[in-house]
Amino acid sequence: MARPFRFAVQSFNAGSGEEWTTRVQRAEALGYSAIHLADHLLGPGPALAQTGHPVQNLAAVPAMAHAAAVTRLIRVGCRVFCIDYYDPLVLIKSAMTIDLLSNGRLEFGLGAGWLEQEYAAAGIRFDTPQMRIDRLGDVLDALEAFRAPGLANVSNGTVTWQGFEGVPKPVSKPPIMIGGGSPRVLRLAGRKADIVSLNFNNRSGVIGPDGVRSSSAEETARKLRWVAEGAGDRFADLEIEIGAYFTFVTEDPRPALAQMAGAFGFSEAEMRHHPHALFGSVSAICDELEQRRERFGISYITVGDNVMEAFAPVVDRIGGK
Repeated sequence: MARPFRFAVQSFNAGSGEEWTTRVQRAEALGYSAIHLADHLLGPGPALAQTGHPVQNLAAVPAMAHAAAVTRLIRVGCRVFCIDYYDPLVLIKSAMTIDLLSNGRLEFGLGAGWLEQEYAAAGIRFDTPQMRIDRLGDVLDALEAFRAPGLANVSNGTVTWQGFEGVPKPVSKPPIMIGGGSPRVLRLAGRKADIVSLNFNNRSGVIGPDGVRSSSAEETARKLRWVAEGAGDRFADLEIEIGAYFTFVTEDPRPALAQMAGAFGFSEAEMRHHPHALFGSVSAICDELEQRRERFGISYITVGDNVMEAFAPVVDRIGGK
């Protein structure tokens, strides 16, 4: 039996606290399962311009806490925290506190980091992919120790804790989302995650055509094989999530389709079925999502807050089905 669809909103830039409150409450009212931030540090300027990434004006942890405080049902999360931006104990304790205070509504997303110029601008060392992914594995082991009964004694390449218990304990076991697009991080996600977030292979360290081309339908099938290699017998228990970054709910998708295909070097047919894109009417998008769930097992779809109103009829029609 297919896993039911879930839908989330991802938000980058809220102009004010009132705007953020309204956005979160509206996402809940429209039936979205979760609202996520991203985890980026830079304001406008030449450093951010080099990355091609949009501005994120809100820090994820306090914005998540605020979102939980002004809602009742929607899950809150970050898609995904860059572990290199935090002390592991501070991040994990903050996340578990949000889970406690929200009565178990946290989705805890973690990633190895990728935006090279952001690291440079913030004075953070940008290690090799292997080192960053190994560090992510270390933090995941520390998270397990923090949540477990007894002392959270950990000693690995990244974390050295001794002589204390991790508190607060989560209300329930918050699902762990691990995001990425490379073989090593997706095998790690297969071993450790509850939710695997399929993303671009951001080997270039910037937003651009290389990442989009690394996530075609064929490449997505390959990524799922890496997840399965890591997961083994637990693969069927994983929830597979993807960001629909290019979403156009319209009766006439041809102009947008032509523009996107040209920008990224795909044929229009390839772009129409790109796993990170959705084009067409509500019915056409629902059909496409059902086909992708059958082919890839993708049942959890995240859209940008700029399209959450237009996309809401899709949520209403197939959410939870």
